Amino acid sequence: MASLVSHEWLHAHLSEETIRILDCRFWLGAPSKGASAYRDDHIPGAVYIDLERDLSGPVAEHGGRHPLPSAEQAAAVFGRAGIDETMTVVAYDDQDGAMAARCWWLLRYFGHERVYVLDGNYSEWKKKGHPVTDHIPVVAPRRFQPRPDRSWLATVEDVRAAVRDRSAVLIDSREWKRYIGLEEPIDRVAGRIPRAVHRFWKDGVAEGGYWKRPDEQAARFADLDRETPLIVYCGSGVTACPNVLALKEAGYRNVRLYVGSFSDWISYPDHPVETGDPSSSA
Repeated sequence: MASLVSHEWLHAHLSEETIRILDCRFWLGAPSKGASAYRDDHIPGAVYIDLERDLSGPVAEHGGRHPLPSAEQAAAVFGRAGIDETMTVVAYDDQDGAMAARCWWLLRYFGHERVYVLDGNYSEWKKKGHPVTDHIPVVAPRRFQPRPDRSWLATVEDVRAAVRDRSAVLIDSREWKRYIGLEEPIDRVAGRIPRAVHRFWKDGVAEGGYWKRPDEQAARFADLDRETPLIVYCGSGVTACPNVLALKEAGYRNVRLYVGSFSDWISYPDHPVETGDPSSSA
Protein backbone atom coordinates (compact mmCIF):
# COMPACT_ATOMS: atom_id res chain seq x y z
CA MET A 1 0.00 0.00 0.00
CA ALA A 2 1.98 2.98 -1.28
CA SER A 3 1.32 6.11 0.79
CA LEU A 4 4.47 8.06 -0.11
CA VAL A 5 5.69 10.08 -3.08
CA SER A 6 9.20 11.33 -3.71
CA HIS A 7 10.39 14.89 -4.12
CA GLU A 8 11.19 14.04 -7.71
CA TRP A 9 7.68 12.76 -8.40
CA LEU A 10 6.07 15.87 -6.94
CA HIS A 11 8.45 18.16 -8.80
CA ALA A 12 7.49 16.45 -12.06
CA HIS A 13 3.77 16.85 -11.34
CA LEU A 14 3.73 20.35 -9.81
CA SER A 15 1.78 21.94 -12.63
CA GLU A 16 -0.99 19.34 -12.83
CA GLU A 17 -4.41 20.73 -11.96
CA THR A 18 -5.52 17.55 -10.20
CA ILE A 19 -2.66 17.74 -7.67
CA ARG A 20 -3.36 19.53 -4.40
CA ILE A 21 -0.37 20.14 -2.11
CA LEU A 22 -0.92 20.71 1.60
CA ASP A 23 1.75 22.38 3.76
CA CYS A 24 1.29 20.92 7.26
CA ARG A 25 4.28 22.42 9.05
CA PHE A 26 3.51 22.89 12.74
CA TRP A 27 5.63 23.20 15.87
CA LEU A 28 4.03 21.98 19.08
CA GLY A 29 4.42 24.72 21.67
CA ALA A 30 4.72 27.41 18.97
CA PRO A 31 1.34 27.26 17.21
CA SER A 32 1.86 30.27 14.95
CA LYS A 33 5.30 29.24 13.68
CA GLY A 34 4.06 26.93 10.93
CA ALA A 35 1.84 29.53 9.29
CA SER A 36 4.66 32.06 9.54
CA ALA A 37 7.09 29.65 7.90
CA TYR A 38 4.54 29.01 5.15
CA ARG A 39 4.22 32.73 4.46
CA ASP A 40 8.01 32.97 4.14
CA ASP A 41 8.18 30.22 1.52
CA HIS A 42 6.54 26.96 0.53
CA ILE A 43 6.20 24.54 -2.37
CA PRO A 44 4.45 26.31 -5.26
CA GLY A 45 0.68 25.85 -5.13
CA ALA A 46 0.67 24.55 -1.57
CA VAL A 47 -2.22 25.43 0.75
CA TYR A 48 -1.46 25.77 4.45
CA ILE A 49 -3.24 23.37 6.83
CA ASP A 50 -2.97 24.02 10.58
CA LEU A 51 -2.77 21.06 12.97
CA GLU A 52 -4.87 22.63 15.71
CA ARG A 53 -7.27 24.73 13.68
CA ASP A 54 -7.83 22.41 10.70
CA LEU A 55 -6.79 18.86 11.63
CA SER A 56 -8.23 18.83 15.17
CA GLY A 57 -11.64 19.41 16.69
CA PRO A 58 -12.37 21.62 19.71
CA VAL A 59 -10.76 20.45 22.96
CA ALA A 60 -13.32 19.23 25.49
CA GLU A 61 -13.40 17.14 28.68
CA HIS A 62 -12.67 13.99 26.65
CA GLY A 63 -11.13 13.48 23.23
CA GLY A 64 -7.53 14.39 24.00
CA ARG A 65 -5.41 17.38 23.13
CA HIS A 66 -6.01 17.07 19.37
CA PRO A 67 -9.52 15.61 19.06
CA LEU A 68 -11.05 14.12 15.94
CA PRO A 69 -12.75 16.88 13.95
CA SER A 70 -16.35 16.45 12.94
CA ALA A 71 -17.36 15.51 9.41
CA GLU A 72 -18.73 19.04 9.01
CA GLN A 73 -15.39 20.57 10.00
CA ALA A 74 -13.49 18.26 7.66
CA ALA A 75 -15.84 19.14 4.79
CA ALA A 76 -15.24 22.85 5.38
CA VAL A 77 -11.45 22.56 5.79
CA PHE A 78 -10.73 20.29 2.85
CA GLY A 79 -13.37 21.86 0.63
CA ARG A 80 -11.82 25.26 1.26
CA ALA A 81 -8.43 23.76 0.33
CA GLY A 82 -9.86 22.83 -3.06
CA ILE A 83 -10.16 19.08 -2.50
CA ASP A 84 -12.85 16.81 -3.87
CA GLU A 85 -12.84 13.18 -5.01
CA THR A 86 -11.01 14.07 -8.25
CA MET A 87 -7.92 15.48 -6.53
CA THR A 88 -4.67 13.75 -5.62
CA VAL A 89 -3.38 15.19 -2.36
CA VAL A 90 0.27 15.39 -1.25
CA ALA A 91 0.96 16.51 2.32
CA TYR A 92 4.34 17.64 3.62
CA ASP A 93 5.89 19.13 6.74
CA ASP A 94 9.28 19.77 8.34
CA GLN A 95 8.61 17.48 11.33
CA ASP A 96 9.75 14.13 9.88
CA GLY A 97 6.27 13.47 8.53
CA ALA A 98 4.33 13.60 11.81
CA MET A 99 1.99 16.46 10.84
CA ALA A 100 1.70 15.35 7.23
CA ALA A 101 0.85 11.83 8.40
CA ARG A 102 -1.92 13.21 10.62
CA CYS A 103 -3.37 14.94 7.55
CA TRP A 104 -2.96 11.74 5.51
CA TRP A 105 -4.71 9.68 8.18
CA LEU A 106 -7.57 12.18 8.52
CA LEU A 107 -8.22 12.24 4.79
CA ARG A 108 -8.12 8.43 4.66
CA TYR A 109 -10.52 8.23 7.61
CA PHE A 110 -12.93 10.58 5.85
CA GLY A 111 -12.84 8.43 2.71
CA HIS A 112 -10.31 10.17 0.45
CA GLU A 113 -8.03 7.48 -0.95
CA ARG A 114 -5.70 9.45 -3.23
CA VAL A 115 -3.62 11.08 -0.52
CA TYR A 116 0.13 10.75 0.00
CA VAL A 117 2.88 11.99 2.30
CA LEU A 118 5.97 13.56 0.78
CA ASP A 119 9.02 11.38 1.40
CA GLY A 120 11.50 13.82 2.90
CA ASN A 121 11.16 17.06 4.83
CA TYR A 122 10.51 20.47 3.33
CA SER A 123 14.06 21.50 4.25
CA GLU A 124 15.31 18.64 2.09
CA TRP A 125 13.12 19.86 -0.78
CA LYS A 126 14.82 23.25 -0.59
CA LYS A 127 18.27 21.71 -0.16
CA LYS A 128 17.81 19.83 -3.44
CA GLY A 129 17.09 23.11 -5.21
CA HIS A 130 13.45 22.39 -5.98
CA PRO A 131 11.28 25.50 -6.45
CA VAL A 132 9.78 27.44 -3.53
CA THR A 133 7.72 30.60 -3.44
CA ASP A 134 6.13 33.09 -1.06
CA HIS A 135 3.09 33.47 -3.32
CA ILE A 136 -0.13 32.49 -1.54
CA PRO A 137 -2.28 30.63 -4.08
CA VAL A 138 -5.94 31.42 -4.60
CA VAL A 139 -7.70 28.07 -4.65
CA ALA A 140 -11.23 27.57 -5.88
CA PRO A 141 -13.29 25.77 -3.22
CA ARG A 142 -14.60 22.31 -4.02
CA ARG A 143 -17.19 20.08 -2.40
CA PHE A 144 -15.45 17.62 -0.10
CA GLN A 145 -17.84 14.84 0.90
CA PRO A 146 -16.75 13.06 4.11
CA ARG A 147 -17.34 9.32 4.12
CA PRO A 148 -16.01 8.17 7.51
CA ASP A 149 -14.36 4.75 7.38
CA ARG A 150 -14.46 3.24 10.86
CA SER A 151 -11.77 0.71 9.97
CA TRP A 152 -9.22 3.50 10.46
CA LEU A 153 -10.46 4.60 13.90
CA ALA A 154 -10.28 3.09 17.38
CA THR A 155 -12.59 4.51 20.03
CA VAL A 156 -11.95 4.63 23.74
CA GLU A 157 -14.34 1.69 24.06
CA ASP A 158 -12.13 -0.29 21.66
CA VAL A 159 -9.09 0.51 23.79
CA ARG A 160 -10.88 -0.49 26.99
CA ALA A 161 -11.69 -3.84 25.36
CA ALA A 162 -8.06 -4.30 24.31
CA VAL A 163 -6.91 -3.67 27.89
CA ARG A 164 -9.59 -5.93 29.33
CA ASP A 165 -9.52 -8.95 27.02
CA ARG A 166 -6.57 -8.44 24.63
CA SER A 167 -8.90 -7.98 21.65
CA ALA A 168 -6.16 -5.88 20.00
CA VAL A 169 -2.48 -5.08 20.49
CA LEU A 170 -1.88 -1.52 21.69
CA ILE A 171 1.17 0.26 20.27
CA ASP A 172 2.58 3.29 22.11
CA SER A 173 4.43 5.59 19.68
CA ARG A 174 6.00 8.01 22.17
CA GLU A 175 9.57 8.21 23.42
CA TRP A 176 10.71 5.44 25.77
CA LYS A 177 10.91 7.76 28.80
CA ARG A 178 7.28 8.71 28.39
CA TYR A 179 6.25 5.11 27.73
CA ILE A 180 7.74 3.91 31.04
CA GLY A 181 6.51 6.99 32.92
CA LEU A 182 9.98 8.29 33.73
CA GLU A 183 9.05 11.73 32.44
CA GLU A 184 5.94 13.41 31.07
CA PRO A 185 6.45 16.90 29.64
CA ILE A 186 2.89 17.49 28.44
CA ASP A 187 0.17 15.40 30.06
CA ARG A 188 -0.78 15.56 33.75
CA VAL A 189 -0.22 11.82 34.33
CA ALA A 190 2.89 9.84 33.41
CA GLY A 191 2.87 6.28 32.11
CA ARG A 192 1.15 4.24 29.43
CA ILE A 193 -2.08 2.42 28.66
CA PRO A 194 -1.82 -1.05 30.25
CA ARG A 195 -0.46 -3.87 28.06
CA ALA A 196 0.81 -1.49 25.36
CA VAL A 197 4.01 -2.37 23.51
CA HIS A 198 6.51 0.32 22.53
CA ARG A 199 7.46 1.43 19.02
CA PHE A 200 8.92 4.94 18.89
CA TRP A 201 7.57 6.62 15.77
CA LYS A 202 10.88 8.22 14.78
CA ASP A 203 12.45 4.79 14.37
CA GLY A 204 10.53 4.56 11.10
CA VAL A 205 12.06 7.73 9.64
CA ALA A 206 15.68 8.39 8.65
CA GLU A 207 17.58 11.68 8.70
CA GLY A 208 15.94 14.34 6.58
CA GLY A 209 12.47 12.93 7.09
CA TYR A 210 12.94 10.12 4.58
CA TRP A 211 10.81 7.09 5.39
CA LYS A 212 12.43 3.70 5.76
CA ARG A 213 11.67 1.07 3.14
CA PRO A 214 8.66 -1.25 3.59
CA ASP A 215 10.92 -4.18 4.49
CA GLU A 216 12.66 -2.06 7.13
CA GLN A 217 9.29 -1.02 8.53
CA ALA A 218 8.21 -4.66 8.58
CA ALA A 219 11.32 -5.51 10.64
CA ARG A 220 10.28 -2.95 13.28
CA PHE A 221 6.98 -4.78 13.78
CA ALA A 222 8.13 -8.33 13.02
CA ASP A 223 6.98 -9.69 16.39
CA LEU A 224 3.39 -8.54 15.80
CA ASP A 225 1.00 -11.01 14.20
CA ARG A 226 -0.42 -9.68 10.94
CA GLU A 227 -3.87 -11.08 11.72
CA THR A 228 -4.14 -9.44 15.15
CA PRO A 229 -5.94 -6.06 15.28
CA LEU A 230 -3.55 -3.22 16.08
CA ILE A 231 -4.42 0.05 17.83
CA VAL A 232 -1.79 2.79 17.65
CA TYR A 233 -1.61 5.76 20.01
CA CYS A 234 0.74 8.49 21.25
CA GLY A 235 0.09 11.53 23.42
CA SER A 236 -2.62 13.20 21.34
CA GLY A 237 -3.05 11.26 18.10
CA VAL A 238 -0.43 13.05 16.00
CA THR A 239 2.91 11.21 16.21
CA ALA A 240 1.05 7.90 16.24
CA CYS A 241 0.06 8.58 12.62
CA PRO A 242 3.57 7.91 11.23
CA ASN A 243 3.40 4.47 12.86
CA VAL A 244 -0.01 3.87 11.26
CA LEU A 245 1.48 4.79 7.89
CA ALA A 246 4.59 2.64 8.53
CA LEU A 247 2.43 -0.37 9.43
CA LYS A 248 0.37 0.09 6.28
CA GLU A 249 3.56 0.34 4.20
CA ALA A 250 4.77 -2.87 5.86
CA GLY A 251 1.63 -4.69 4.74
CA TYR A 252 -0.45 -4.67 7.93
CA ARG A 253 -4.13 -4.17 7.20
CA ASN A 254 -6.02 -4.14 10.51
CA VAL A 255 -4.49 -0.93 11.91
CA ARG A 256 -6.48 1.76 13.69
CA LEU A 257 -5.57 5.06 15.33
CA TYR A 258 -6.77 5.92 18.82
CA VAL A 259 -7.16 9.60 18.05
CA GLY A 260 -7.55 10.80 21.63
CA SER A 261 -4.53 8.71 22.63
CA PHE A 262 -2.99 8.91 26.10
CA SER A 263 -4.33 12.42 26.77
CA ASP A 264 -7.87 11.09 26.26
CA TRP A 265 -7.22 7.87 28.21
CA ILE A 266 -6.19 9.77 31.36
CA SER A 267 -9.22 12.08 31.12
CA TYR A 268 -11.24 9.20 32.63
CA PRO A 269 -10.36 8.98 36.36
CA ASP A 270 -11.06 5.24 36.55
CA HIS A 271 -8.69 4.27 33.73
CA PRO A 272 -5.58 2.36 34.88
CA VAL A 273 -2.08 3.48 33.91
CA GLU A 274 1.11 1.41 33.90
CA THR A 275 4.67 2.61 34.54
CA GLY A 276 8.10 1.04 34.49
CA ASP A 277 9.91 -1.22 32.06
CA PRO A 278 7.56 -4.14 31.34
CA SER A 279 10.45 -6.45 30.48
CA SER A 280 11.99 -6.04 33.93
CA SER A 281 8.80 -7.19 35.65
CA ALA A 282 8.14 -10.14 33.35
